[in-house]
Formats: sequence, C-alpha cells, structure tokens
Amino acid sequence: MRHLPLCVSRLLLLTLLTTLAACTDRMSPSDDRWGRDGELIAMSGGEGGARYACVSCHGARGEGNGFDAPRLAGLPAGYLQKQMEDYANGLRPHAVMRDVARFLDSHERVRVANHYAALPVPVEEGSVPAASVPSALYVRACEQCHGVDAAGTPLGPPLAGQPAFYLAQQLQDWQVSKRRNDGHHEMLKVAQALSAAEVVDVSVYLSQLPPRPARPVR
Repeated sequence: MRHLPLCVSRLLLLTLLTTLAACTDRMSPSDDRWGRDGELIAMSGGEGGARYACVSCHGARGEGNGFDAPRLAGLPAGYLQKQMEDYANGLRPHAVMRDVARFLDSHERVRVANHYAALPVPVEEGSVPAASVPSALYVRACEQCHGVDAAGTPLGPPLAGQPAFYLAQQLQDWQVSKRRNDGHHEMLKVAQALSAAEVVDVSVYLSQLPPRPARPVR
C-alpha cells in the first residue's frame, strides 16, 4: 500500500480532529472566548454551548425561574463567583452547575459574576409587601448573617424574594452535609437545628419578602 506524504497525513489528521471537535457541544478554544464578556457568556453558554447558557434557568435578566433556580440579579459578585468555584470543585454538588462552572475559566467566572451583580433586582407588580413583624424563627436562626430584612450582610447573601422551594432545598442539603461550602460550617449547624416544619416556614416567609439588592460592603 502506498504511503501518503507526511505533510498530507498531517493535514488529514488535523481535518479529522477538527471534524470530531465540531461534533461536541463545546466550541473549539479561541483567543476571543466570545469576547470574554460576562453578558455574552451568560446568554450563550460560552464554550459550553447553548445548553449551558445561564439564561436557560436563571432568566434573561437573572430573575430566576420561581422554583429551583434562584434569582442572581443584584447578588454580590464575590458570592456569585465563590458559588461557581464551589460548583466546579464539588463543594456544592449540582450536576448541571458543575458542568457549567467547569466550562468557564476563573476570569470568565469573575465576568459572569460581575454581570449578574450589576443587574437591577426585578420588582414584580403586586409583589407581597414585607411582613410588618419579622418572623421570630428568621430572627433567631438567620438574621445575624442575612440581615434584618434578608437583604444580606458580609456574612451571608440576600435571601428575600428567593423561591421557597429553592430555599427549602438548600436547607435540606445543608442538613445532610450535601452542601458544605461555607466557613466554619455555620449553615450546617443552623440547618440541623431546624425541624422539617421550620424549614418550610422560614422558606415561605423569605419567599414572600420583596427582593432587595445586596447592601454594599463597607
């Protein structure tokens, strides 16, 4: 059998590798990386492709889906970046978010975090007003880290207006140590001290508070 010239063989191999790469949902690496813009990555999924676009679950303006995907708009950039890092390294287990985070490099995670942090907090017409009397359970278990109106503090992110199902799911994950990505395991201690009924009560209470932007860190 006649052997092909070395240069032709290399060309055929390069063509084959390029064709195989095109069969995946991940784009070939490039220096541009979609401009490395946080909004473009959020809208397109970056190199992960459309199936990993943030807007698929979190909405075009970071409003969340009202069920199991939280609002991202207006959350602190540092908090958002840390969550993506924790998804990528497994400290916060979630199959889809793990893949999304791993498709982004550290610089892209910063840009996506800054994009969502800069978005205005959505205010829905007819949203339920804040309770005039704070939940005693919230005051006891959550207020110290998440603030008097659940708008967040340097110790904890905003919780007001997040979906009740999502909040309850996170507390349940903390209870069984499935989620373990906070300092000194404070959330594990707090969550494990709550009964099943209290998990539901505090989650529903928080979901009924109007969402607020995080207070700036001083």
